[in-house]
Amino acid sequence: MNSSKLIESINKLRKEKNAIILAHYYQEPDVQDIADFIGDSLQLSQKAKETNANIIVFAGVYFMAETAKILSPEKKVLIPDKEASCSLAESINAEQLLNFKKQYPDHIVVSYVNTTAEVKAVSDIICTSSNAEKIINSIPQDKKIIFTPDINLGKYLQRKTGREMVIWEGVCIVHEEFSLQKILDLKKENPDAKIISHPECKEPILLVSDFIGSTSALLNFVKTDDAKKYIVATETGILHQMKKAMPDKVFIPAPPEDSTCACNDCKYMKLTSLEKVYLSLKYEQFEVNLPEDIIKKAYIPIQRMLDLSR
Repeated sequence: MNSSKLIESINKLRKEKNAIILAHYYQEPDVQDIADFIGDSLQLSQKAKETNANIIVFAGVYFMAETAKILSPEKKVLIPDKEASCSLAESINAEQLLNFKKQYPDHIVVSYVNTTAEVKAVSDIICTSSNAEKIINSIPQDKKIIFTPDINLGKYLQRKTGREMVIWEGVCIVHEEFSLQKILDLKKENPDAKIISHPECKEPILLVSDFIGSTSALLNFVKTDDAKKYIVATETGILHQMKKAMPDKVFIPAPPEDSTCACNDCKYMKLTSLEKVYLSLKYEQFEVNLPEDIIKKAYIPIQRMLDLSR
């Protein structure tokens, strides 16, 4: 089935089934273009809760679809590819976190949204890259903090907030791999370009950046900033929205360390295709189900995050 036929079929099915398609910024351009809503983790979590759809097709990775199910347990949540995982979510499980907490029993656990439902269920509060600084600053100074699982984001938050934290040593395989030297070489070739980075990047990348922010913050920055050229250190999917929003500007993907290509894609995000979205809708396949107790326990720290983010 060609792309135009797939799009026609998807549009027909979502109308018939009262379905909504949510797509993360890191999805392939054609998947972003078919979505009812495009965003980063916090935006998609909120949209999942607000929608009146009976079915949510989540074009993203598994932990995101789980979050949608936690916030909307009465809805059917589908993921187009059940293998769409996340290196951060895989870096820690609930048993590991519980054992870690035993070492620091007086600490509040702040877990990044890039975690499994089971990890969320044993956390005190969730955060995203959009609201992490606000979440950390909301915790009383006399409270000690465990931050999981992203060590780069955790260190960045320590520098921004001045709070000491015990940090789990997980990384995002995309943001961990950017090459500082290749970025600096690009900067020499494009001296008028600003370097913009996601806080999951390693500290040396962040130190040479002109702006640091979540995926949505990076997009908003290029819309309002007066520069004409940017070196973008995050997953390349966001460049599609940047180019659509600001077609007269130049966006250069920051290159990874061990690659001959000038791009850095998330292998998990790129598993989703238009055809998989169609098949997921048609057969209602790869439904995300969670035990009721996990939904109830994980909802509490997510709702704390959403309340603080208003």
